[in-house]
This record gives sequence, structure tokens and C-alpha cells, in this order.
Amino acid sequence: MGKVVFVTGSASGIGAACVARLRADGAVAVGADVVAGERVDHVLDVRGEDAVAATIAAIVAEHGRIDGVVNAAGVAGGGPAHLVPAEEWDRVLDINLKGTFLVCKHALAAMITQDPVDGERGAIVNIASIEGLEGTAGGSSYNASKGGVVLLTKNLAIDYGRVGVRVNAICPGFITTPMFEDVVGLPGFEGVRPRIEDEHKLRRFGRAEEIAAVAAFLLSKDASFVSGIAMPVDGGFTAGRDHGVTPLFGL
Repeated sequence: MGKVVFVTGSASGIGAACVARLRADGAVAVGADVVAGERVDHVLDVRGEDAVAATIAAIVAEHGRIDGVVNAAGVAGGGPAHLVPAEEWDRVLDINLKGTFLVCKHALAAMITQDPVDGERGAIVNIASIEGLEGTAGGSSYNASKGGVVLLTKNLAIDYGRVGVRVNAICPGFITTPMFEDVVGLPGFEGVRPRIEDEHKLRRFGRAEEIAAVAAFLLSKDASFVSGIAMPVDGGFTAGRDHGVTPLFGL
């Protein structure tokens, strides 16, 4: 039997792509989301600690262990800080950051008690964002939540590395998921979408399958010496600014 991997946010987007990729690679990928779906085995709101603990306990009871986690559950949000209601701030931080923390907390508690396989007890991949690495106009709550995920990831890598658990984050660029389409489909964003696309040095948006491929690598034994990183998978978005001079060089 392949590794047992718990994937949150599995109803659509990056989470669904991760379940599909992991199953194709031979893993037992167990999906969870707040809504039902083809790749959802457990309906779960990651904000609820008792529900998170019970779901992870059920996975361990059924499969005997939990080898990996992909924390892909997340929501969009933001706006200029002076216009963001406190309840909206709490919603975004609770799902994106607290939810990631709760899943990590209970998965780690299970991982550190199980026997190592190929020299490690488990691996966690947290889906952060390039907006957790640098600021984005109007990002406020979303940027703060994903920046928190990046630092939480590094802290966990430090604390649990000595007991054989690796923890990494992926920082996607703008990926064509339903959440992304909901945001860029808002009134007034018609002219923003092509400018965002052009910020990616490959001059296109990413695909969920491209993020899933990196998640699969980070969970695999090929990444056995990789821990504590926040890996941009962003088509060059964070490489630096391009001020339009490259055509002068024939590029």
C-alpha cells in the first residue's frame, strides 16, 4: 500500500489536483473539504479543532498511520485595511492560518508516535502563496494569513525535524482555480487580469496540476533532505520586476 496522505480543500482547485496526482502515484489520498465532492472523503471545516482531531483519528484508525498532509483548504479575502470588517479578517485568518495550524497539530501528534518509514515519520506540505512572501495591493488579510503559514511552516520544520518529520510550504503564483476565477471575475477586474498575468515571467497563469506535482515531490522520498522551505511555484512572479526592457534585447 502507498503512503497515506490527508489533503484538505479537496473539493476543487489545488486540493482536488493533489488528490488526483497522489492517487495516480499510488498513494492513499484521503480528501476533506467543507463541501461534498468527488474527491472528498470527509466533510470538514478546518476551523473546528474537535472535528479536525476526529477526522485525523479516523484516518489513522482506518489506515494504521498518516504519512503525509497537504493543507490546501483556503479562502480569498482582503481589501484596504480600513475597509476590512473585523469579522472578515477573522474568517480569512481562521481558515487559512488557524485551519492549517489545527491540521498540522493533530497530524503531528499522530506522526511522532508511529514507526519511521524510509527514515522519516511523516511529511507536511502547506499551501501558502506568493502573497505570503511579498505584499500585494489590497491583500491585507489574505497576505497576513499566508505569511503566517510560511513562518508556521519554518517553525514546525525546526521543532519536528529531529523526530523525523519534514514540513515545507508551496507558494503558488496565480493559479486558474475556481477561487481565482471568482476573484478576477469581480466587477472592475476586467483590466486587472491581463496585468496580473503579465507579472508572471512565463506570461501565463499556473495550473492546479503544476502545484500538485510539486506537492507530490515534497511528500516523496526524493525530497528526503528538503525541509523548512517556502518554495515559489509562480512562473517567475517573485523573480523580480520586469520593466519592459527585454524586447530591446530581442527577447
